[in-house]
Amino acid sequence: MTKPQVLDQLNRPLRDLRISVTDKCNFRCSYCMPAEIFGPDFQFLKKDQLLSFEELERLTKIFVDSLGVQKIRITGGEPLMRKDLDHLITKINAIKGVEDIAMTTNGSLLPKYAKPLKEAGLKRVSISLDSLKDEVFGKINGRGVTVQTVLDGIDAAADAGLQVKINMVVKKGMNEDEIIPMAKFFREKGHILRFIEFMDVGNTNQWKLDDVYSKKQIIEDINSVMPLEAIAPNYTGEVATRFRYVGSHDEIGVISSVSDAFCSSCNRARLSAEGKLYTCLFATNGHDIRSPLRSNLSDEELTELLQNLWNGRKDRYSEERGSVTRDRSKVEMSHIGG
Repeated sequence: MTKPQVLDQLNRPLRDLRISVTDKCNFRCSYCMPAEIFGPDFQFLKKDQLLSFEELERLTKIFVDSLGVQKIRITGGEPLMRKDLDHLITKINAIKGVEDIAMTTNGSLLPKYAKPLKEAGLKRVSISLDSLKDEVFGKINGRGVTVQTVLDGIDAAADAGLQVKINMVVKKGMNEDEIIPMAKFFREKGHILRFIEFMDVGNTNQWKLDDVYSKKQIIEDINSVMPLEAIAPNYTGEVATRFRYVGSHDEIGVISSVSDAFCSSCNRARLSAEGKLYTCLFATNGHDIRSPLRSNLSDEELTELLQNLWNGRKDRYSEERGSVTRDRSKVEMSHIGG
């Protein structure tokens, strides 16, 4: 059966749906959910504000059947703070046309949940780790969580049979001296490491261009110790630029939306935990899907609504970053999961 293709204003198809299942997290990473903003009194979403698993199942089926989505990524906040998440994975895995289900997580809860998630149909996890030094990592995550806590999660995911990638956000003055140690460590572990440039997502992480350690600098650092060569993307719209160590199949990736924008091939939509659809990671406003979803609209009416939203999309913030107001209000990373 031919996949439907819905195009936006720049002729970009929709292929990837990222579903946030909670806005809560047990970390307080400085570049995402700083503790001074997200403190003890911060008001997170109430249960009835969250989309239910049945609502998420219905929306996912529409996105897959009628808008061409093939890949689902579960995000947060920290998605594993949503109770019974494996039940949602089971529902999504049963939808015909879903080719891949992945999850982004801080890894701390994977020793408990990796096996049931794999059994439910989860295929891959991207696990965040920004340093191999406890002092540095504890400061970054804002909770003093140890490196070993995340390494245990990585091992649990691998032991359960999940494909594992590691995400490292690199920020100048924070952890750029960890690039080579991290590269060596995860090359030996056999996991793909992806470096992510510090991005101006949201308004609480005090982003400055001077804090960005660029893809060019990252690759130069590693190449000086372990020579690299560029390799082709796995698919159109892949966000990471891929490299491998010369003479091997071991690879790394760099996600560089600041220094090397990839808006022209962006095929991702993001659904927040309370049911707002965002057509760009750097969007100011989302489109309310929860209200029409809960107002007895038919699948056909919901399909038309979603198709019209994607058809009208013309976001390309990263390409326009230099000419737009960077301090405009933007949705927080912790709300839509990157």
